[in-house]
Amino acid sequence: MAGRHRLLLENAQQLVLVCGRGEEYLLREGAASLAVLRDASLVVGLDGCIKAVGQADVIRHQFSGATFERIIDCSGKCVLPGLVDAHTHPVWAGDRVHEFAMKLAGASYMEIHQAGGGIHFTVEHTRKATEEELFNTFKHRLERMRRAGSTLVECKSGYGLNLETELKMLRVIEHAKQSMDIGISSTYCGAHSVPKGKTATEATDDIINNHLPKLKELKLSGEIHVNNIDVFCEKGVFDLDSTRRILQAGKEIGLQINFHGDELHPMKSAELGAELGAQAISHLEEVSNEGIMAMARAKCAAVLLPTTAYMLRLKQPQARKMLEEGVIVALGSDFNPNAYCFSMPMVMHLACVNMKMSMNEALAAATINAAYALGKSDTHGSIETGKQGDLLIINSSRWEHLIYQFGGHEALIDYVIVKGKVIYQNERCGTMSSY
Repeated sequence: MAGRHRLLLENAQQLVLVCGRGEEYLLREGAASLAVLRDASLVVGLDGCIKAVGQADVIRHQFSGATFERIIDCSGKCVLPGLVDAHTHPVWAGDRVHEFAMKLAGASYMEIHQAGGGIHFTVEHTRKATEEELFNTFKHRLERMRRAGSTLVECKSGYGLNLETELKMLRVIEHAKQSMDIGISSTYCGAHSVPKGKTATEATDDIINNHLPKLKELKLSGEIHVNNIDVFCEKGVFDLDSTRRILQAGKEIGLQINFHGDELHPMKSAELGAELGAQAISHLEEVSNEGIMAMARAKCAAVLLPTTAYMLRLKQPQARKMLEEGVIVALGSDFNPNAYCFSMPMVMHLACVNMKMSMNEALAAATINAAYALGKSDTHGSIETGKQGDLLIINSSRWEHLIYQFGGHEALIDYVIVKGKVIYQNERCGTMSSY
């Protein structure tokens, strides 16, 4: 196939497709036998999409007359899909390192929250920060996520709790969408907490009557494109009725439902999400058996966050039960001031050790299933012809090293690629060439 193309990756020891038949997601049985090619190559076209995947000799013959902007020899290395982080809170000012000591001394999340810490501490600092300040720290965080292999990241607002600051955060996310080589799914999370001086009912009314109409207006004008709506459905925050009202109103203006549920207390969030047609629900440490079965029937993804359960010493989410009941299990880092982790490889490792997931299940959860949780598994999450060329090359002959190693991934990841463009290259691999 003659012509000019963006990228050729050739001779990979293992090329991990994850899935190869256009699956939207992988359940337990599908993840048990991930699609892996050996001695394989792939081509990404000038449009950033994968043009061909196959055995190295077949690709070599097929593209014998072609030219490429970049060729990378992957001999002895593994190629995987770019990782998908299905849950982050990366736009904020005012870190909470001082609260870590309180947590270590035994203070609970809600005790810190009620003492004026937690979300409200960050809200105060985020309201004061300029848009430029927020963008600069956000950009730095996204760059660290990319270096750890994430090529598509869900990014929430939620540290404003008033219309002005929520819009400021969403503009920052929009700016990154337009200016950075990384995929972003943006989430309006104005119902992250009840603002000081308001009741939950008043906050709910404000969101439905003021925030969401403004988001719809800005979407129509092309200024801000929000993908998802989120609510922290929790005892003492937004109850089931308020959560239902906000999510339903968001759905009516075209937002995907993707919310926090059943984290600290059993709230029947999973049952509500299944009823409303939610794309995904996050946390689920306290989910009921009925909720698990409802999510399985509704094809609602469970975004599990092992870093949060680890750092807050919560009960681990029931990953095994969810997998056995046919739930689509995805993973996220939950990067935020309370769970400061940029690395999806570390998230996968924790999922395997603490939630008893297999390495195959964890990789599926951090690729195709996380993409499904964001409504993007038609374009992301696996290495298949027609999908976006978001890729990861690791310096190992077995892909499992990405999960087996706990930290130190800067020595393992050689290249991170978005739309066929190398956006991170390990210094061991030489200097970045033009692309």
